[in-house]
Amino acid sequence: MPVSPSAPPLPRRRGTLSAAVSDALLDRAALPDPAAAGPADPYGDDLQLALYTCYELHYRGFEGVDAGREWDTALLSVRASLEDRFLTALRRDVPVPEPLDGLLADLLVQPVDSDGVPQFLAKRGTLENLREYARQRSLYHLKEADPHAWVLPRLSGRAKAAMAAVEFDEFGGGRAERVHARLFADLMSDLGLNTGYGHYLDSGYAEMLALVNAMSLFGLHRTMRGALVGHFAAVEITSSPASRHLARAMARTGAGPAAQHFYDEHVEADAVHEQVVRNEVIGGLLDEEPGLEPDIAFGIAVTSFLEDRLGRRFLAAWGA
Repeated sequence: MPVSPSAPPLPRRRGTLSAAVSDALLDRAALPDPAAAGPADPYGDDLQLALYTCYELHYRGFEGVDAGREWDTALLSVRASLEDRFLTALRRDVPVPEPLDGLLADLLVQPVDSDGVPQFLAKRGTLENLREYARQRSLYHLKEADPHAWVLPRLSGRAKAAMAAVEFDEFGGGRAERVHARLFADLMSDLGLNTGYGHYLDSGYAEMLALVNAMSLFGLHRTMRGALVGHFAAVEITSSPASRHLARAMARTGAGPAAQHFYDEHVEADAVHEQVVRNEVIGGLLDEEPGLEPDIAFGIAVTSFLEDRLGRRFLAAWGA
């Protein structure tokens, strides 16, 4: 039974779906009927954790789980039903009311009176707020850019070359100590957090799971390559200004040099990436496949929708 020595343990169950998937992976029970996803809350803890667990088999896997389960056809059938429930809800709840150019322009505009999570943390966030933010974001940042790498074989020409260039930066430009996932682990160390991959999965909000699951959903399906490019564009375009606020928060609270460096790095790098993604990745892709414009717009809109849900969860928790 080939397993990864660095794989995290399976997460604690949050309902019947996540319990059944975990039990099946440990050969303790049969897989759930794919139809069981039908009545589940598409954004709820149970479905999102079950889907995250299925997707994680394509990343590092889990302790004690046979690596061959990644391509278990029965498990893939269950995963497909979870994906369908999630994607159907996103298509229902995320209208794309304006052309792609308008969506991209909106991402570049930050309202003067904006009081989102990065602004809150910069102005009055505490060290414990920053720790909670890092715990949640670790579910993505400890595998930063991995979901986006799946789009590379699905692109060609300008789009492929530009996407590869951005990914090369994300993966440290050939230097292990500069891989962004490593830089985030250093940030976590400064904040006194456990840096183990997947360590905070049990405390991950459903909203955070949904955001990471959307990346995996778009990345694992060739038919959704446009949505993945749209998602990546939304991340890169909004990252630099948000990172500026977060770097300020780290400095103000004395979080530590590595904690501040992670966001300082993103202020500079993502300002460049934003131009490359807009002009070369999106521009190149649309030159070759203009019919993907609605999918790119959908990926941007989904990212904004899920980020807004996560932001409200953070602010509600800190306000309480």
